[in-house]
Amino acid sequence: MNATPPQNLIQPAKYEIAPHPEHPRLLKLTLNPEALSAYLADVKSIDVQNLEYVPFMRFHMARRLIAHLGQDFADTLVRITKDRKHGGFVLGLEGLTQDSDEYVKFGTAIGHILGPSNHDSMSNKYYARFLVKHTDASDSYLRQAYRLFTMHTDGTFVTEATDWLLMMKFDEKNAVGGESRFLHLDDWSELDRFVQDPMGAKPLLYKAPGSKNVNERVERPVFFHGEFGLSMSFIDQFVQPANDAEAHYLQSLSESMENSPGTRTVSLPAGDLVVLNNYFYVHGRAPFERNEQLHRELMRQRGTFAQ
Repeated sequence: MNATPPQNLIQPAKYEIAPHPEHPRLLKLTLNPEALSAYLADVKSIDVQNLEYVPFMRFHMARRLIAHLGQDFADTLVRITKDRKHGGFVLGLEGLTQDSDEYVKFGTAIGHILGPSNHDSMSNKYYARFLVKHTDASDSYLRQAYRLFTMHTDGTFVTEATDWLLMMKFDEKNAVGGESRFLHLDDWSELDRFVQDPMGAKPLLYKAPGSKNVNERVERPVFFHGEFGLSMSFIDQFVQPANDAEAHYLQSLSESMENSPGTRTVSLPAGDLVVLNNYFYVHGRAPFERNEQLHRELMRQRGTFAQ
């Protein structure tokens, strides 16, 4: 008969998983604060510039996080992101820090558990940090606070694959609204209507605006089949219809996603991040209520699964 170990020898769980309260498919991971604190202390001497300049150090960040949370934690993140039933998760630093460098380190570790990050041409780094505030003169909806940031996938206008997307909230003040909006393709009731239309398989031209610092011209269909089944690549701002028939199809598709009951809003506290499979999720952002003191800072990373 196995004896019960003494209470002081029982190891606390390194993480817990539960359904996300605001989205039926996303999972919410709660990480052990002691393990997180040990991780932050472990990587304290590594500066962010080192991560920017030396790609293998990004995997070192992941390796150190795994050392404190366990290989099972890493395997779980990969399994959730590849699993079409879920395909996404939310987790965070449990309020242990508000230091933006520690946010970058933690986000880098989570992303590189999944695989290498893509180069972000907008920031000329492997990640991008950007502000959403009261005024902005950008040429896309990304930083325009009072517009609906319409449903889309990432990586539409580059040839490099984009398997996963990570978004982390760094800071937020005077913000009402602006919730993230997510739609899993399998929850989109009108999906078949657009998949079965011949236009859905027709290669369409994508071209980025100047702020993206990308000169590529990419042709790709809206829908395709891949490793994860039926997949999608779409963003309304950068697809270039060649005629009215293409334009009408794209407009109808975008409006259908925006109005789908499967499109859910999800709030994200500062210090938390969300990861989505970029093939079968589209994402966007609700508009904010007007406030001249509005301030939100986000980090984006996106990449491919490790080979």
